[in-house]
Amino acid sequence: MGLIGGGVGSLIGPVHRIAAELDGRIALVAGTFSSDPQRSVQSGESYGVDPARAYASVDDMLAGEAGRPDGIELVAIATPNHLHLSAAQAALAAGLAVISEKPATATLAEAEALSRSVQWSGRPYALAYTYTGFPMVREARRQVAAGAIGRVRKVVVEFSQGWLAVAMEALGSKQAGWRVDPEKSGIGGCIADLGTHAFNLAEFVTGDQVAEVMADLGSVVDGRRLDDDAAVLLRFSNGARGVLIASQIATGEASSVQLKVYGDVGALSWDLKTPDQLLLSRLDGGIEVLVEDAVKLARTAQRAAALPGAFAPLILAFADIYRDFADVLVGDGDGTYLQGVDAGLRGMAFVERSVLASREQHGWTELSV
Repeated sequence: MGLIGGGVGSLIGPVHRIAAELDGRIALVAGTFSSDPQRSVQSGESYGVDPARAYASVDDMLAGEAGRPDGIELVAIATPNHLHLSAAQAALAAGLAVISEKPATATLAEAEALSRSVQWSGRPYALAYTYTGFPMVREARRQVAAGAIGRVRKVVVEFSQGWLAVAMEALGSKQAGWRVDPEKSGIGGCIADLGTHAFNLAEFVTGDQVAEVMADLGSVVDGRRLDDDAAVLLRFSNGARGVLIASQIATGEASSVQLKVYGDVGALSWDLKTPDQLLLSRLDGGIEVLVEDAVKLARTAQRAAALPGAFAPLILAFADIYRDFADVLVGDGDGTYLQGVDAGLRGMAFVERSVLASREQHGWTELSV
């Protein structure tokens, strides 16, 4: 694997590296870790990458690796949003597989261009919608598909953080700086950073698509040009209704991710605070707590032993996505749970429609791709 972005000071770069290498299937051997060539080399050293394979640019990496018998076979993109399209297109054109941070691109038009590139290349492409890697989120999807809760009527999904409740960008935070800059984040702020995760989680578990949105986005912290708080009403194609909450100004929240799916005979509830549990509520008031089976729990515990405590569940979910991607690359899997370019298109359509609908007070707005 070659890593694009994710250099010194990055939070998500090390997460990609640990998750990719956790099962011993993938090795990080090259990268262009920073737009600053010296920082790229320093970052490569911190990852244990040969300095000769820490490149100054994406083009340099692709050219350098193409001439090696042990050259990279896939790239992971961990840059700000505005760089996703160019990096992905260059890697795909070089015949490499791509796994990318979400959202897929900075704009819907870019996502459409990316979709064409993926189709033209024929190479595997996946997005790092991390929460789809959690075993009990996948179990929730299976339960809905099996009819365990009947016909879905209502969906409530939330992703809230509080780290931008103050102007961190004014305090020099690099992670905050690009997220609130429309030149780097794109048309959406919180709705793109957190809202796309929540949106994808709702569609992934229900197996249904959102048909219409009614959005209320706001910039709560003075001076911000992009939204940092969002509430979106949803209408699904099967008639179900939904509520999506995404916030970066939820004071005191680290990462609150919750999903509730209500059907006509039962309901499912999943919470990131207890990621190994899924609550199945029945019409008669009974509640069943579903947990990972003993074999999976033992495997999870073994894999988690060497991981940083608070990040262990997230990295394990990420690792499952990388494992699925590795299976596809070697022909051992069909990528059932992987979220590809179609999910990226829907995510960007959700962002763009929500931003414009809120800005112009359109009310219910069709969400189509």
